[in-house]
Amino acid sequence: MSTAVKDMLDTYPADLGQVDREKLVRCIEECVACAQTCTACADACMSEEMVGELTKCIRTNADCADVCTATAAVLSRHTGYDADVTRAVLEACATVCGACADECGRHADRHDHCRVCAEACRRCEQACRDLITSLG
Repeated sequence: MSTAVKDMLDTYPADLGQVDREKLVRCIEECVACAQTCTACADACMSEEMVGELTKCIRTNADCADVCTATAAVLSRHTGYDADVTRAVLEACATVCGACADECGRHADRHDHCRVCAEACRRCEQACRDLITSLG
């Protein structure tokens, strides 16, 4: 299936080296989706009656959205590629996605937006770990 992320990678004029294109595309797409989901979940949390009980969830969502956005941007740039930087960014993203999934998971039985967000975070975390593994 063709996506904008895949199409852009296919137009890159230089060699991408040993990176697994499928895993790279999936990771960028999961990062973008997770950032959007976390932003929406934080907003939904702020609309809940018991917003005070969701303060940590809102903060974790905001952190996760920012890190996912930054990770997608770093993964979208290939000129002057540095595997060590990429690996560090992916590790950070996987870590924050895991923390956000855990926090949203604590509220998933009461708030569907937290359930959806936890699932998106787990997918992103896994995509980051899969890409890390493929980097060697």
